[in-house]
Amino acid sequence: MPLPSFLDRLAPPLFIFIWATGYIVAKLAAPHADPLTFLCWRYAGVVALMLVLALAASAPWPSRREALHLAVAGVGIQALYLAGVWVSIRRGLPAGTAALIVNLQPVLVAAAAPLIGERVAPRQWLGVALGLAGVVLVIWHKLTLAAGFGLPLALCLMALLAITGGTLYQKRFVPRFDLRTGQVVQFSAALAVTLPVAALVEPMRIDWHRDVVVAMAWSILVLTAGGISLMFYMLRHGRVTAVTSTMYLVPSVTALMAWLLFGETLGPQAIAGMGVTLLGVYLVVAKKQETAA
Repeated sequence: MPLPSFLDRLAPPLFIFIWATGYIVAKLAAPHADPLTFLCWRYAGVVALMLVLALAASAPWPSRREALHLAVAGVGIQALYLAGVWVSIRRGLPAGTAALIVNLQPVLVAAAAPLIGERVAPRQWLGVALGLAGVVLVIWHKLTLAAGFGLPLALCLMALLAITGGTLYQKRFVPRFDLRTGQVVQFSAALAVTLPVAALVEPMRIDWHRDVVVAMAWSILVLTAGGISLMFYMLRHGRVTAVTSTMYLVPSVTALMAWLLFGETLGPQAIAGMGVTLLGVYLVVAKKQETAA
């Protein structure tokens, strides 16, 4: 099997697994670090790692115009998205509610796809709807309306809009770039935005407990360097609607991880929801023979 074809097949399931661990990492680090402070250390670590890799490989740097577009996309995809999710959960929004809100992203992306020249077929719209229905089934038992109002909800909605807007912006203005130098630019922009806010609203507490060290290492080496790189690879080689629709699978995989690691219950409704979600994602991403116009 040619290498690009192998990567195309491997990237989606690997991305889903890595992205789903984000909730586990957040739960692990939360008792020992302020959320924005943790993210600042994470961004700085990614910048250092990617800078070393870029310099070692003499990787090409983006032009000034491309760097500006990458920075704008990075503020959305990294700074605003991660800050919104981490702070909203820290302030009491249940993870299930946050997952439901953020996983509205494929719906927004599908609706906006014509703006970047993509056509969404009726079969894909059906898949988007089924995917959302499956997510609701998986996390329905975790939803609590009482915690879904006020600042936490607003922050989570900000995260949804930020990652959606950032993804569409990047696909439109800078779809191709070196992943090493590109992430140096994006995470530098994320750090520049997040650090002053963290200094303003947090005591910037971080206790280098074993759990924080593990969470930080996983966040830098796997979640960011691996997960973000895979997402960018898929965006480069696929249609944005199909790529973002794989996000529907994240709550199901997270529920399985929580069941295995923390003994959380996984009832028949959740299992049925996973099946519906899988069907929905299949309808969105499955290749269909196009007839000549």
